[in-house]
Amino acid sequence: MDLHDAGALLIEQIRKTSVLEWTAVAFGVSQVLLARKNNILLYPTGIISVCCASILLFQSSLYAETLLQGYYLLMSIYGWANWKNQSASGASKITRSSSREKWIAWAIAGVGWGLLYWILRTYTDSDVSGVDAFVSSTAWAGMWLLAKRKLENWIWLNVSNLVAIPLLLYKELLMFSFLTLFLFVVAIFGYLDWKKTLDNDG
Repeated sequence: MDLHDAGALLIEQIRKTSVLEWTAVAFGVSQVLLARKNNILLYPTGIISVCCASILLFQSSLYAETLLQGYYLLMSIYGWANWKNQSASGASKITRSSSREKWIAWAIAGVGWGLLYWILRTYTDSDVSGVDAFVSSTAWAGMWLLAKRKLENWIWLNVSNLVAIPLLLYKELLMFSFLTLFLFVVAIFGYLDWKKTLDNDG
C-alpha cells in the first residue's frame, strides 16, 4: 500500500467510521491521557472504550485482541478498586516493580503468548496468530503493572503498541492504528511523567 492508497483509504474509512468506533477511539484517547496524569478516572473511560473496541476487533477476526479487551475489562475493575484502596490508605501512588513483579510480568507475557498462539492456531481462522498473540500478551503484562501503579507498565504497553501499529495497518484498521500510534507517543511521556513524580517523591 503506497502513500496515495493509504491516504485514500484513510479518507474513505473516516467517512465510513461508525459511532461505535469513534466512541472507542475517543474514550481510548481519554483513558491514556488520564493514565499519564495518574488520574483514577482512566478506568471508567477505559471500560467504555474496551466494550466498544471488543465488538469491532471481533468483527475484524483479531481474536486475541478481542480477548485482550476482556482482560482489559477485568484489569480495569481490579485497577479501579486497587487505586481507590491505595488512595484511602495513603500508600505511595507510583512505585517501581520489585524483582518478583518483574518476573511475574515476564511470565504473563511469555505464558500468555504461548497460550494465545496455540488457541488462535488451533481454533480460529486467524492469519496473524503469532503477532496478534504477542500484542495481547505484552499488553496483559502492562495492564497488570498499571493496576499496581508500577512505572514499568509504560514499557510493556509500548512494546505492545509498537507491534500493534503495523498489525492494525495490515488489517486496514487505520483509525485504530492511528489511535495506537497516539497511545505510543503519549505512553513515552507517561513514563517520563511517572518517573519524574517517583524521583521527586524519593
